[in-house]
Amino acid sequence: MSSLIDVENLTLKFRTDEGLITAVDDVSFSLKKGEILGLVGESGSGKSVTAKALMHLNSKNAVYTPESKITLHSDSGEVDVLSLRTPKELNVVRGGAISMIFQEPMASFAPAITIGKQMVEQLLLHSDMNKKQAKAISVEMLDRVGIKEPAKRFDQYAFELSGGMRQRAMIAMALSTKPALLIADEPTTALDVTIQAQVIDLMKDLVAEFGMGIIFITHDLGVVAQTADRVNVMYLGRILESGPVRDVIRTPAHAYTRGLINALPKLEDLDAPLMPIPGDIPSPLERPSGCVFHTRNPELEPGSRYERERPPLIEVSPGHFAALFPEDVPQ
Repeated sequence: MSSLIDVENLTLKFRTDEGLITAVDDVSFSLKKGEILGLVGESGSGKSVTAKALMHLNSKNAVYTPESKITLHSDSGEVDVLSLRTPKELNVVRGGAISMIFQEPMASFAPAITIGKQMVEQLLLHSDMNKKQAKAISVEMLDRVGIKEPAKRFDQYAFELSGGMRQRAMIAMALSTKPALLIADEPTTALDVTIQAQVIDLMKDLVAEFGMGIIFITHDLGVVAQTADRVNVMYLGRILESGPVRDVIRTPAHAYTRGLINALPKLEDLDAPLMPIPGDIPSPLERPSGCVFHTRNPELEPGSRYERERPPLIEVSPGHFAALFPEDVPQ
């Protein structure tokens, strides 16, 4: 499969009154067509900031280093995302080649405008179709994501729909422009378990049907295990482990990934106590030296090399990478 988007050496800082704060630190990854990539980590790990960079959506105080590069491979050629400036140029990636589903659909829809009117508006902006055609496409997409009576829902407001239906409507809106890449920012967090499973199955079906790529952002490794093909585990703006989902979950190489897995409830032993990762994510203003996770890593001895030096991402098995020094690669 050909590459859909390439992210190389992405480093993003925010200009604040306290100085420059690093939010994303030297992140690189690729996504292929028809592939689902999971971005996993605790809140504050830089997942959403990384995803927003793909659409140039971060706030105006964002500063990208000269080495940062995001290349979108479209039908019309390569697009250097970070070089886009004007609204017309940005429309190529914002709602055009790339669409985004945000965590809380109620906050994504304008409450005083009907679902259908908002869907039609974006289609008129990103295509040459008229209002009648845009409405037909919108109703069709509402139907394809499993919303009953789509023509009726088209004329309703977001507050008239249940949480699951709002999320489906958000997905329909994102898909109506037929993007090559769909970014899903924790789309199942606010939903109950049954609806979560339906949304996950829906996204898998859409990948198979449209051949698009999906970046699935979540803090839940269990959801990623059901959804993604590959996963990047992020902490304090860095990727600490990446690879095929099965390899990363079955044989985690980094202590942070093991910590996330150990924090999950064990279905085979529901009486077992949960094992949280000790401590809290440090403030971005006080980024640890060396390995960013060393201040919370219970496996390290005092005076470890990881306190002073930043380990590289090395291949621990085919396609499976972890931020380790060579002598610590699991055998």
